[in-house]
Amino acid sequence: MSIKPKLSRFDLTMIVISLIIGTGIFKSPGEVAIRTGSPALFFAAWVVGGLVTLCGALTFAEIGARYPNTGGFYKLFSYCYHPAFAFMINWIAVLATTASVAAVALIGAEYLNPLLLPQSMQNVTGTRITTIAMVLLVYFINFLGIKTSARTQNLLTIFKVGMIVLLCLAIFMGNNSTVIIKAALPAGNPIASFGLSLVAVFFTYTGYQQTINFGGDVIDAKRNIPKGIFAGIAIVIAVYMVVNFAYYKVLGMGGLQQNTGLAAKMASVVFGELGARITSVLMFISVLAYVNVNIMSVPRVYYAMADDGVLPAIFKQVNPRTQAQEFGMSFFVGTILLILFFVSSFGEVLNYAMFFECIGLSTAAIAIFILRKRTRHLDGTGIYTIKWYPLVPIIFIAVYWFVTLSIFMANPKATLVCMGAFVVGLVIYYAARQKNINSSPLSK
Repeated sequence: MSIKPKLSRFDLTMIVISLIIGTGIFKSPGEVAIRTGSPALFFAAWVVGGLVTLCGALTFAEIGARYPNTGGFYKLFSYCYHPAFAFMINWIAVLATTASVAAVALIGAEYLNPLLLPQSMQNVTGTRITTIAMVLLVYFINFLGIKTSARTQNLLTIFKVGMIVLLCLAIFMGNNSTVIIKAALPAGNPIASFGLSLVAVFFTYTGYQQTINFGGDVIDAKRNIPKGIFAGIAIVIAVYMVVNFAYYKVLGMGGLQQNTGLAAKMASVVFGELGARITSVLMFISVLAYVNVNIMSVPRVYYAMADDGVLPAIFKQVNPRTQAQEFGMSFFVGTILLILFFVSSFGEVLNYAMFFECIGLSTAAIAIFILRKRTRHLDGTGIYTIKWYPLVPIIFIAVYWFVTLSIFMANPKATLVCMGAFVVGLVIYYAARQKNINSSPLSK
């Protein structure tokens, strides 16, 4: 059963926002402050990050308009490069996303447990119980269908953004910098430090590229995907700029560099003693939205891989009434639950996630040059095209390569581990293809 379009432009806009705004904005600003050391460089990093992300959004908007497919991120690599390279990029992305969802879900449970559980249950076991219950709740919602998932996502996203904006009221309350702490300047090369600060910035901005996984789900995809991406990115950039200004106004650079409980400190300025509880609810909603949108997105990648014969055909099964990939979702959620029992060993993998993101996003953006040649017949049909082409994708690609180089220079070992993971993916791909060939009736 094929996937039929049911998502509106508003649904897609909410998905874009939720794919980007997770828990990063509550942690990354402190990391950026540590790596920049001055207000000018701190805000420059977020401005550069926002502009480069906008370039990426414009690029992916045209990619989504020219090549709208379910599991589009996988399909794009398969169409423009080679199915083997598509699998290498996407199997690592899926593994990293699965581990990330499990880790982020644990963070949400840690914030929620003080409000739900007695003191005796506020331990590792209690956190895992809450986490599993939260993941299963979202799983059940997604089982009801893609439209129910989208409506849930819309409500969670609106609430999340509203709460973040509410926290920013701290700008207008109290004195500047509630705790005056002297800022520390980073050691080493300022250019290298700025490059590493962009790693944290892009980690907070990334996620929007998964929007093209819903190419087959969106009504009038060629028009609604670009507009949904534009609207979502614009809202995210605005929210991030306001939040970071609020952090700086209330905490100062020194307070930001402490990098602990930034949202809680902001909430205490607005809500007083209720600040911690307000922060707990906000973090839980953010995590819930993040888990939900990934349960919606990742099985679409499974679908694309199964469509190419890399995964078994069962991953292509779609409920004709709800449009839910019941097996694909069950597999993804089962993997999350499995990881939850070993999540402490995934910390290093998550630290390397941005290396994979940089490689994946930059090579995906390069595909726009290939797509333009292969889809010339779409020119003049009303689809979205980048106005300042090829400058916009070139800026995006160049900055992401700069960030990749910064990661390599700071941690060569991480690069070797990541490249090894790509090789393992290549071996898995060809092993799966060979198995399919051997099991084909024509080979017997």
